[in-house]
Amino acid sequence: MMRQVQGPRSRNQTQTKFVLLGITDSPCVQAPLFGLFLLIYIVTLVGNIGIMVLVWVVPSLHTPMYFFLTHFSFADVCCSTAISPKMLADLLSENKTISFAGCVMQFHGFAFFATAECHLLAVMAYDRHVAICNPLLYVTVISSRVCRQLVASSYLIAFLSAIIYTGCTFGGSFCGPNQIDHFFCDVSPVLKLACSDTHSSEMIIFAFVALNGVSTSTVILLSYLFILRTVLRMCSAQSRSRAFNTCASHLTAVSLFYGTIFFMYLQPASGYSLEQEKVVSIVYTLVIPMLSPLIHSLRNTEVKDALGRLLGRVLVSSQIQTGKKI
Repeated sequence: MMRQVQGPRSRNQTQTKFVLLGITDSPCVQAPLFGLFLLIYIVTLVGNIGIMVLVWVVPSLHTPMYFFLTHFSFADVCCSTAISPKMLADLLSENKTISFAGCVMQFHGFAFFATAECHLLAVMAYDRHVAICNPLLYVTVISSRVCRQLVASSYLIAFLSAIIYTGCTFGGSFCGPNQIDHFFCDVSPVLKLACSDTHSSEMIIFAFVALNGVSTSTVILLSYLFILRTVLRMCSAQSRSRAFNTCASHLTAVSLFYGTIFFMYLQPASGYSLEQEKVVSIVYTLVIPMLSPLIHSLRNTEVKDALGRLLGRVLVSSQIQTGKKI
């Protein structure tokens, strides 16, 4: 179906829907992929929502570090949810269409929460820097009000950036083919369908991705340089080990997240194929949100202890209730 829109010089036709070609067109592979990606999505939801609930119900985790972690987990859930349900439905359906408005909303949601994660990682790095380098001033510098302001600014910058990305991606004319060679509406495969010149849009998107990526990664790098200098000056090996353990999970998450983002968006379009793009997209839209709660919990003694205490209380409570019924 087509609808008429009046262009600045001539009358063009713009698509009202797109067709997502997906990861593969092989029927024998789609069912196993559905099972695998459904499992990944369920683990993502359980893990990230579990961290949010754990931080909420355990008073010992009511600290700025875990406040930021809950928002990062929330962004992980939303980022994955923007992509996974539609992708899972398409793997089992012959009708893989998505409306133009649906495509815009999917991309905007993904861009918003992915950008928010960049800034939240930078905020978490700054939090660790203050905690290790200026422990006596930590409560004053990272107050509750500052925590809320840092999170709010992360979401605000992400929202404005997502508006720019979405406007540049979908602001042109789509009057030709409507098949998106991807499993979700991403920048590169959507712009390939545009009838109008996309060079300026690509440059604007590249500039803002670079601005967000480089600015947040600079904050992270500088924070950890100061942390490293402080840790190396510590006299106690135990103190150094504790400081490194505190930062290990965050550094792992940073490496995974920024590695895939920079690979995807900070290289020329001719530098990779669409098949490579799909594989990398699976990593940062599905795999990394699933791994994130594992990274932040398995290497974190406080989270494991809090989870153990909570499960212990639940077990004791259930035994008491069972005894009362008997």
